[in-house]
Formats: sequence, C-alpha cells, structure tokens
Amino acid sequence: MKQRILIRNARILQARKASLLGLHQLLIEDGRIKSIAPNEALEQPGQEGPCRPDDLTHQIDAQGDVLMPGLIDCHVHVLASQMHLGQLGKLPNVLAVLRSVPILDAMIRRGFTTVRDAGGADDALAQATAEGTIVGPRILPSGRALSQTGGHGDMRERSDIIEACACTPKVGAISRVVDGVDAVRKAVREEIQRGATQIKIMASGGVASPNDPIHFLGYSEDEIKAAVGEADNASSYVMAHAYTARAIKRAIRCGVRSIEHGNLVDDEAALMMADAGAFAVPTLITYEALAEEGKALGLPKASLAKIESVRAEGLRSLETFAKAGVSMAFGSDLLGATQRLQSEEFRLRASVLGTAAAIQSATYAAAKLIRREHELGDIFEGALADLILLKGNPIQDIRVLCGQGESIRWVMKEGRLISPPQT
Repeated sequence: MKQRILIRNARILQARKASLLGLHQLLIEDGRIKSIAPNEALEQPGQEGPCRPDDLTHQIDAQGDVLMPGLIDCHVHVLASQMHLGQLGKLPNVLAVLRSVPILDAMIRRGFTTVRDAGGADDALAQATAEGTIVGPRILPSGRALSQTGGHGDMRERSDIIEACACTPKVGAISRVVDGVDAVRKAVREEIQRGATQIKIMASGGVASPNDPIHFLGYSEDEIKAAVGEADNASSYVMAHAYTARAIKRAIRCGVRSIEHGNLVDDEAALMMADAGAFAVPTLITYEALAEEGKALGLPKASLAKIESVRAEGLRSLETFAKAGVSMAFGSDLLGATQRLQSEEFRLRASVLGTAAAIQSATYAAAKLIRREHELGDIFEGALADLILLKGNPIQDIRVLCGQGESIRWVMKEGRLISPPQT
C-alpha cells in the first residue's frame, strides 16, 4: 500500500526564488512530492482525484506556518566527535561510531536532511541513516580525504612514525596519506569502491593539522589531475580543501568542482572559479568556534596559532565570491562539542549576503553542487519530501534557522517525520 500524506495550510518557501507562497497543500506519495496546489483546490470527501481524504495515510495541518525544503550542509565531519583530529584517529572503532550518533541526530533536528561529509564517513554510516538504524540526515560520504605526506590530512607529529595510510583499521582516521600520481589514482578508485560519492583532497595547508602552514600547497598539479580524472571516470568529482588564491587557482586549473573554505581568495581566483562553474563552500562558523572554544576543547597549540590568519578574511571572501558570481553552498566544518553551532553559519552569511542568499546556499545552490537539484533543494512536484515546518519566516529573520531547532515544528525526510527537540 502506498504511503500518501497530505499537508494542508502551508505557506511554501520557494528556495530558488526566495519567495513565500500563500496557503498551499502538498500530497506526498512514497517519499516524494506528488502534487502541489493552492489550499482551495483540496477536493472534498467522495470526489475523485489524487487528494481524496479517504485514500490518505495521514493528514497534517501546517496551521499557516512556513514549509521549506530540508537543509543541506556541504561540509561536515560527522565522525569528528572531538577537536584534536590526531587523537580522534586513535579512538576504538565502536566508540568512534557511537559518538557520531548524537551528532547526526542533532543535525537533522536542526533541519539538515542531507549532509556531504568531507572526510571520515563511509558507505556503512550512510546506509545506517538511510534505513533508519540511526536517526540522521542523508549522508554523501567522501570516505577518507586524501593528503600528501606532511599535508593537511597528515595528523602525525614530527616524531610520529605511524603511517596514516588506507591500511589502518581506525574509523576515526578521517584522512589518509597518499603520494604520487599512480598512488592517488588507486586511492580514488579505492574510496569510490567503498562508496564515496565524491573525493576530498587537501590542496593547501590547514588549521587542524600540525605541520603544514596555511600557505603550503598540497599535491602537484599532476596528482590533482589524476584525482579529478579518476573521479570523473566514475561520474563523480573532487572537492578541494584550499585557502589561498594560489592554491585555489591550481585546483581550478586541474578541474576541481568545489573549493572548501577559500578564505584567502582574490578576485582573479574567484573569476576563474566562476568561469569554470566551480562552487565555493565557505565555512565561517568553524573559525569563530575554534577561536573561542578551541583551546578549552583540546585544539593543539600549532592549530590555535593558525586560526587568525584565516578567520579575519572569512567575511571578506564572501564578498569576493559574490562579486565574481561564484555559486556558494553552505558548509560548517565543525569539530567536537562545537558541532552544536552548525546553524550559526546562517547568521554569518546573512550579515554579508542577506537572508535570501544564505537560505539558497543551504538549499538550491547546495543541491546543484551535489548534483541532486532534480530532487532536492526546493519544493516542487517530483522532489523528495525533505521538508521542515518553521514557526517563522527565515527570509524576514534568519534566526528562525539558527540554534538547535527551537523554531522548527517538525522535520520530514523522504516523507518520514522526525520529532522536533523538546523545549
């Protein structure tokens, strides 16, 4: 028997247009939106048609509240239950996975029905949320991020001889060290064979790793091209961690689809991205969190010293991307206890770009980046029924999407209701 759910009296937020419709009804059938119509078009009992009430599994009265598409976060680390990533890789496997359970649960209750994991999550964890074993968003896993020796994914201290390779059985090791064109090709094939929906590479230095200053470049252009070529062979793509304009330009020349962070972008690099149709995934909230809470939560001293070099440029980078016409998708990149701040990224983006652009970054633009705009990122017939019902209008006040879901009446993922937090 088909599951047929009717939602009535909903004001629909159209993400692509950033506009709000009057009262509408949606018919959901087997997890997808079957039809959308103005409220007055609802058929009465006894009449023929797809919305006949006696054929319904369930009816929901939205009571005039705002219905919008489920949110998409394009840069998370669902296994990052602690701040020190080097120590994370040493956790027992069962503990590493169990610690991800409350992280995933909290994400979906904030309205995030889809997340793109940027290193760590695998196909098994994606299956667990898909089948309901774990309550959480749809996961698009990258498997383990690829890093050169001494790069952003190499979490070894200088005195550490333990190899961060693919042979390690540690679930918490969210990256792997791979050097050379042939090794990179094989690594991409391995991650895709294990279920990665996209490949993450480290194309510059970073904050959370011990030995790579921000301005360092990650991988040769031949290695990056090898990763891009192998991903493309599998109808996938590469996302690249990159901060500086030089690193961004190298990545774009090599065919990378999305630039993660990009705080130190310049006009030339942004225009290259726009011309190539590449996406930016800024992650501003993580620098606020690292600066304010990193020391107390165990972030290494070497990482603390790097934060300000990218934090101050974050808001400026939004202006640079926007001026060049670069599409920006939502990302948070939070670690450990700071994962609770995920939705505060909306506040930072809206302060520069406005509420409409902030909302679109986590809906329509994000869906385009992950190549799922045909079924995610907006409310339309045929879309997956990933929906959130809000007590307010985020176009008028972005704070409706912030916090821990206090302004969310309920979340729906593929037609299945997720209870809101108890407040």
